[in-house]
Amino acid sequence: MELSNCTEGIYSLDMVDGGEEGEGFLITPPSKIVLSLTLSMVAVMTTAINSLVITAIIVTRKLHHPANYLICSLAVTDLLVAILVMPFSILYIQRESWVMGEAMCYVWLSVDVTCCTCSILHLAAIALDRYRAITDAVAYSQKRTGLRAGITVAVVWLLSILISLPPLLWRNHGGEPEPDQCLITHHHIAFTLYSTLGAFYIPLLLILSLYYKIYRAAQTLYLRRGASKGSQHSSTINGTSLPSYPLDEDPRNAENPNYPEKSNSDPSIEGDRARITMKSQRSESRREHERSLRRQRISGTRERRAASTLGLILGAFVVCWLPFFLKEVIVNTCGSCSTSMQMADFLTWLGYLNSLINPLIYTIFNKDFKKAFQKMVRCSQRH
Repeated sequence: MELSNCTEGIYSLDMVDGGEEGEGFLITPPSKIVLSLTLSMVAVMTTAINSLVITAIIVTRKLHHPANYLICSLAVTDLLVAILVMPFSILYIQRESWVMGEAMCYVWLSVDVTCCTCSILHLAAIALDRYRAITDAVAYSQKRTGLRAGITVAVVWLLSILISLPPLLWRNHGGEPEPDQCLITHHHIAFTLYSTLGAFYIPLLLILSLYYKIYRAAQTLYLRRGASKGSQHSSTINGTSLPSYPLDEDPRNAENPNYPEKSNSDPSIEGDRARITMKSQRSESRREHERSLRRQRISGTRERRAASTLGLILGAFVVCWLPFFLKEVIVNTCGSCSTSMQMADFLTWLGYLNSLINPLIYTIFNKDFKKAFQKMVRCSQRH
């Protein structure tokens, strides 16, 4: 998302062989070659992984679920970033000037800002979908259709265009465009607030709020399920195995006080019954205690897994995009503030990196996606 990228000059070595003009030649430093190769590798990996996610959802019938349609749309958006945005950014960084003309600059900026904004808004839409699925599971399962997912995707793209359009239309507001540069430069606080709030800060607050509620709801759900299973099992034991009378009292006397006393001819049988009952009660008590501990361990494992998943999702999103948007607010609202070329490029590509991380985080913890990936890999190895 190239809202501002202060690049200038090109590394060159002139005045060679006598210093005559025109005999100079360009030299690319090794560090820039390594940087270009590294960024190219990121672009290739982003393309490959997002393509794999899209293909898995298309060819695997078990993944044809409305929730996965949002994942697929996110992968398509991140794929567009990889094939339409990253290569031009690599060339821009390598040459340190824009050499493809004003028209191509406008197209590239439009795709860049719109796709990056759309990727962020997809994360908010996925968080909202998961929140409703866990807090209103029964009612939302009936409303969670392919048509509804398609409408959600359309709304996300429409919002992305509306958020991105004004800064693009007035990208050189308040000054002349810099020669050989492809930037969005304006110092009007209204444009800065409009673009940064809509593209990042409002979605960030929404995502943080929703995932906090998701974690709390999941924690409550695990506790309720554990308590329900425990009470159900306890009632079964009391109803079938454990006696409802004192161990030293005959059940016939408990039910009928006038019932004749038991015969004194079989005291050993009654003693054996009492001992068996006591052993059975102790054994069931131990088993129930072990089951309770096992349920607590499973519940704790699920809570830790849910917390780690949510932590990865939020951590990757915040680490990748927060520095860039903080820089945008500071640079475009503070007249005396600026950033170096290297820092601007680093923060921009840190945001692009989120397009590589998204498909990993949203599919690696899903067993159906894992099976689909393994099946696709096996099929490719056979052919």
